[in-house]
Amino acid sequence: MNVGIIGQAAGLFAVTNIDDIVILALFFAQGAGHRGATSRIILGQYLGFTAILAVATAAAFGATFLPERVIPYLGLLPLALGLKAAWQAWRDHVNGEHADDEQTKTGGPRALEVAAVTFANGGDNIGVYVPVLATAGLGGMSVYAVVFLVLVAVWCLAGRFFATRPVIAEALSRWGHLLLPIVLIALGLLILIQGGAFRR
Repeated sequence: MNVGIIGQAAGLFAVTNIDDIVILALFFAQGAGHRGATSRIILGQYLGFTAILAVATAAAFGATFLPERVIPYLGLLPLALGLKAAWQAWRDHVNGEHADDEQTKTGGPRALEVAAVTFANGGDNIGVYVPVLATAGLGGMSVYAVVFLVLVAVWCLAGRFFATRPVIAEALSRWGHLLLPIVLIALGLLILIQGGAFRR
């Protein structure tokens, strides 16, 4: 295995996924105290990133599943989830509710929600990965895939680490229910705007 390719794969992953650490930290903060939330977040992150990798690999082989004009509209996924989270936060505030017993048992982010946000945020990843994977050859492509999947675990650990630091955890527990909708809505709008969804 070429050490140079491993280094390139690690660098490429870090550059294209730096924003995911913030989103993961918010998800982990939202899931704090909810049974099974950590495993659901990790599963969702892996599902979303595996979908990104599958689309990029297929496109690198010339079998593009998503037309280029559709990619900006992936921003609708985090936008919808952000609006849903904002509605939930507003409703809880108006009703003076925090999580009830059932929510405490099964609350926190769902795996498919995390996967949807991860995949929707991966439009730039796909754009960057396709030419790299296309020129890497089958062996190089395998190395990239293995390194990327290992680093997903590292990213999950980093997100959880930041979410559990006392100062950060306190801020996230206090403001996370407001920050998560803001970040998701902003992310969705950014994907839509940068992708040219509002242009003719």
